[in-house]
Parts: sequence; structure tokens; C-alpha cells
Amino acid sequence: MIRTHYFSDIDAKSDGKEVTIAGWARNVRDSGKITFLFVADRTGETQVIAKAGETNEKVRDTIKSLDREDVIAVRGKVRINEKAPGGKEIVPTSVTVINRAEKPLPMETDPNITSSLDTRLNYRYIDLRRPQVRAIFRIRDIIQRSFVRYLEEHGFILVNTPEIVAAATEGGTNLFPISYFEREAFLVQSPQLYKQMLMASSLDKVIIQCPVFRAEEHDTSFHLNESTQMDIELAFVEDEQDALDYMQGVVKFIYSQINKEAKEELKMLGRKPDVPDRIKQITYDEAMNIVNKESRLEWGQDFSPEMQRIINKKFNPAIVTKWPTDLRAFYSMPEPGNPKICRAYDLLIDGIEVSSGAQRIHKHEELVKEMKRRGMNPDNFEFYLGAFKYGMPPHAGWSIGLDRLTMVLTGAKNVRECVLFPRDRKRLTP
Repeated sequence: MIRTHYFSDIDAKSDGKEVTIAGWARNVRDSGKITFLFVADRTGETQVIAKAGETNEKVRDTIKSLDREDVIAVRGKVRINEKAPGGKEIVPTSVTVINRAEKPLPMETDPNITSSLDTRLNYRYIDLRRPQVRAIFRIRDIIQRSFVRYLEEHGFILVNTPEIVAAATEGGTNLFPISYFEREAFLVQSPQLYKQMLMASSLDKVIIQCPVFRAEEHDTSFHLNESTQMDIELAFVEDEQDALDYMQGVVKFIYSQINKEAKEELKMLGRKPDVPDRIKQITYDEAMNIVNKESRLEWGQDFSPEMQRIINKKFNPAIVTKWPTDLRAFYSMPEPGNPKICRAYDLLIDGIEVSSGAQRIHKHEELVKEMKRRGMNPDNFEFYLGAFKYGMPPHAGWSIGLDRLTMVLTGAKNVRECVLFPRDRKRLTP
């Protein structure tokens, strides 16, 4: 039996038409003369109603034999019925059992019954049959597509950079080593160095969406060891504000597209994200003053998650600019006349750091000097530094964490809920 319609395709114009739907059996209720079957596909659930005298008894017997999550196809006529869920139902002429689900099920698919997060992740393929879970990944899909769409319309080009590298992207040690033929290599922490190298080419406005890997021992609700970044880099900038304007624009566009394309999903998740007209920009010093009304932060220290929440109580979202140089990556551009401060920035939403970026140092000798100041060996980065010798323009960029932004917009309590098959300190399967 070949599916002709998803449930969402069936509307008032389908009344009386024959359709074939396919999905998973959910509930069967039999009152003797009437048997109800609820079938789920990725777009929702629909009601199949089989009445004695109206539906063939073999068809009714097949329906009665079904267990939860059996894979089935139903052929029948559409009947518009305001009392039915979704205002429509199907009167079956045939029901085909495509595959039976083993019993007992390893987890519940009833949206009213909560399984532990570990159980859900162990059986993600079943978990994704639940509408609230599908809603999260529908919103994640809109975020990714909207990100690319907005930036392409502003002249950016989508590129891909390596996931296997010879040296640390940001000078850190939190790398996953791998065996690469006769030598050691690493999984990339960030596409940072490569997108900067591209600024020395004619590809001077780029988008990158890619997985990144960090061997950090965090075990929190918003950290992963494999995550997905959405990056931009652009050249010939005046200062960091050129990149921040694109951040402002793309975040606003993503919010507006989610409100437009995911009305049902947002309703299901109980979310009403307000589209930011203009994200408030504050300096590190201003943010520190906000924090110190409730906590204690010394200049030059990073904000804790609790401090980020304090900032967002005042301004949400907020972009924090002008950071202490020593807190940021070696390539961050120091403020002219005040090298203790650099042109770096973070985007905070709901107390979570969602994005980070900076204007970069674009002069070779200044970049080498800064690397040496931090105890880094420039010889290990010659593949990167070479791009700065032959005409590197001023450039800036940033990265948005797709997993965290999805977490913020869906109201998920744990970032693992927003990743199909998350990788953290304890989880390497499925």
C-alpha cells in the first residue's frame, strides 16, 4: 500500500476522497459496535473509525489485533467530522500490518507519560515519535535554514572546512586526538582558523555550519563534547560592529521565521518567543556593574552561568562587548590605545551564552606577537599565519551554537534534548 497523504495534507477538500495513510498504531478503543484507531505519522495523529455494518469485519478484526507502535497502512475515505480530533476521520476499507512492534516497548510514546532522559536518548528512534520531541527538531530545522537563507540574501557564500586538523584551533589543549596514518591529528574545535584564512581570498563573506569537538570534562545541562556551530566571517570591516549588525539581523530573522513557520510546534511546547527589535549591546564593564548588584565579580574574570542570568534579567537578549583581552582567544583584536580590552563579544539569551565572536587581528606581526605573549609557538600555526603575509584585510566574525539556540527557543531544560544523538562524557551510543 503506497501512502498518498500525510495527515496534515488531509483537509476539508478531501471530504469523501479515498486516501492511504501510513504510520504507527497508537490507541485502539473498541466499544462493540464501533472501533476507534489512532494512527500517528510525523505530522500528527488521525482517527480511524470502523463501525459494525459500515466496515468489513475482517478490517475491524485487524484493527482490534493491533498493539501500540505497530507499523500500518490504512486505506479509506475521508469524512469531515467536527467532533473528531483535528476535525477529520477516516472510514477504512483496508488495514495492512506492515510490521509488528515487539512488546513490551522499551519506553512510552504516550506524551502524557514521561520517561527519563537517558531512556529517551537510548531509544531516540522511538522518542522521536512523540509530538513534543518532533516539535523541537522542526524548530531546529527552521533555525538552520533561516540562518543560511538570511545570510545568503546578504551576499554570504556557504563553505565547508576540515574536521580533521593538525593543531589546536584556539591554542587550547582540550582536543580529541586521532590516529591519522603515521602521525597524530585532532578533531577540530572550531572552523575559526580556516574561515579567517578565507578572508585573504575573494571569498570574503562566508557561512559555515559544522560539527565541532571539545574534550572538556563539563557535565552540565548546556555542555556537549560534540556540538554544531553556525559561523560567519566577513572581511573589509570598519570594526566589530559590522559583524554584530549581521548577528542582530540573523537572530531577528530566525525568531520571525519560527513564529511564522512553527505555530503549532510553539503551541505544543508552550513557547511564545518575542522577536527582538534591537538586541541591547552593553560593554563588559556595564555587565559587570549589573552583576555586582547581586553577586561579586572582579574585573578580568569571566561570567558564571548565574551571572549570565543576572545580566539577562536586566536585558534579554544582550550582547556583551569590549572584553578583557586575556579572557578571549589570541586572535581577538585589542582596542586601539587600550590593549587590555579587545573587540570581542558574546550573545546571551535566557542566561545562556549562545554566540561568541570578535574582530580579529589581521596584521601578521601583531598576531605573532600576541601568540608569543600567550606562550604559543607560532611555528605550529604556520599553515594559518601564512595567509596573513600576503594581503589580509580587516575581518570579524562570530559563531552561534545551534544546539543552545534550539534549547533557548524551545524551552528545553537540557541541551541533549535538542540533539538527535548527543555526545557527552558518558554517551557514545547510539
